[in-house]
Amino acid sequence: MKNIDILCVGEVLVDFIGHQNGVQINNTRDYHRYLGGSPTNVAMNCARLGLKPIMVATVGDDGFGEYIFKRLTEVGLNTSYIKTIDNKPTSVIFVSRTDSTPDFIPYREADYHITKDQISKETLLNTNIFHTTCFALSKDPARTTILKKAEEAFNLGCKLSIDLNYAKKLWRSQEEALKVIKTYCKFNPLIKISEDDMERLFEKKLPHNEIFEFFHNEGVETACLTLGSKGVKLSQKGKEPIQLPAIKVEKIMDATGAGDAFWSGFLFAYIKEKPIQECLEVALKLAALKLQNVGRLPDNINILSKLL
Repeated sequence: MKNIDILCVGEVLVDFIGHQNGVQINNTRDYHRYLGGSPTNVAMNCARLGLKPIMVATVGDDGFGEYIFKRLTEVGLNTSYIKTIDNKPTSVIFVSRTDSTPDFIPYREADYHITKDQISKETLLNTNIFHTTCFALSKDPARTTILKKAEEAFNLGCKLSIDLNYAKKLWRSQEEALKVIKTYCKFNPLIKISEDDMERLFEKKLPHNEIFEFFHNEGVETACLTLGSKGVKLSQKGKEPIQLPAIKVEKIMDATGAGDAFWSGFLFAYIKEKPIQECLEVALKLAALKLQNVGRLPDNINILSKLL
C-alpha cells in the first residue's frame, strides 16, 4: 500500500489578493494576505478531503515562511518536505480580485529552489500521483529537479499530473516552455489546461480538437480543458470527448484558485477510482464552492459532504 496519495511538487507562495473587486492591480488600493501557489492549494484541498498529500517546496527563513508553515500545519499537511533557505526571501505574488482570469505580479525568490535531495526514491515508491505545475517548471533548479523526479516516478509506476498554468511573464521564451512541457508530456500525465492558458501558450485561439490533438500526439492519454463559465471538456485518446456544463454560481466572490479546486476534486475522485465523468462532476462541484469564497476554501464547512 502506498501511503502518499498525492506528492505536490512546486510553488508555495504568499498571495496578496486585491480587496477591490473587478479592478486591475494598477487601481487596487489594498490587499489581503492568503496562502497561495497552485500545487499548495491542491495539497491543502486534498488534505481537507481526507487524502494523504505531501507538499515539496522551498520557502525563505522569514515571517512569510513561518506563516506558510503555520497555515499548512493547521490543515494537517505534512511539512517535513518543505525546505527553508536563508539566502532568499519567501516568494510573494500580488493578484487582482476578479471573476475571470486574474492579473498578477510575481516576486519570485525562494519558491524555485527545489532540489533533488528533497525527493527520495523511497518517497516516490510510496506515491500514487506525482503532481506539479507549469509555474514550477519555469525556473531552475526546480525545473531540472521536477523533470528528473517525474521521469523516476513514471518508471516506478507513479501516475503523473500537471496543471499547465502557462504565463508568458514567467518564462524566458515560448519555445523554452513548449520544450519543457513536451518533455513532461512523455510521461503520460493527467493534464489540466484552461482556454486562457492555451491561448497564451500557442499565442492564438485554437479549436479544442487541435489542443487535444497536440497533447495526445505528445503522449498524453487524458487531457482536461476547463472552459470557465462554460464548464469543462475532457478528451481521452481514441474516445469521444466528454463535455459538462459549469455549476451555476449566483455571485462569484473570487476566481483565484478555482482551477486548483477543480483539479483537487478531479484527482480526489480519480484516486478513489471513480469513472472519469464522475471525476469531472466532483471537480465542478469543488470549483463552484471555491468561486463563492475569497482566498481558499473556507474552514467552517465539511467539504466532503458537499461533494458526495
